[in-house]
Amino acid sequence: MATMTLRREAFLDRVEERGEYGTVEEGERAARVVLALLGAHLVGEVRAQLAARLPESFALILLNPLTSAEPLPPARFVRATAAWIEGATEQTATWDVSAVLSTVADAAGEDLLGQILLQLPAGYDLLFGRPAPPDRHPQASILQSTKGMHRSDHRRTRTA
Repeated sequence: MATMTLRREAFLDRVEERGEYGTVEEGERAARVVLALLGAHLVGEVRAQLAARLPESFALILLNPLTSAEPLPPARFVRATAAWIEGATEQTATWDVSAVLSTVADAAGEDLLGQILLQLPAGYDLLFGRPAPPDRHPQASILQSTKGMHRSDHRRTRTA
């Protein structure tokens, strides 16, 4: 079965729409940071298969990730994202992570996503927008605080 690689513009359009970003640059920055952190958590064939389904520039980021001494639980992944995006808060970073990872989940397909989730600590299915049964979510609260809200409710405060 042939896998389809998402075009860069289509990938960014989806991230931008889901993240309700004001500019393409904001969506691209979120995608770069989240994929660099995600790449540190995936290994072997799973990472290679996911990279093959992403636009080339983002595949290279996934394949040359930031280093991580240990797999980060979802809440720490969100905090790490916030630390890498200027002006981000934990709430806006949750939004950023979900916008990017839900787009990644679409590109990956259900079978590969299942393999990806096996390599990640519990709770990442929420960040990918594919929740498992409720009894498997000790950290579900990180997304519940933003449920039903819009990005404008969590505006970044930028310093001049």
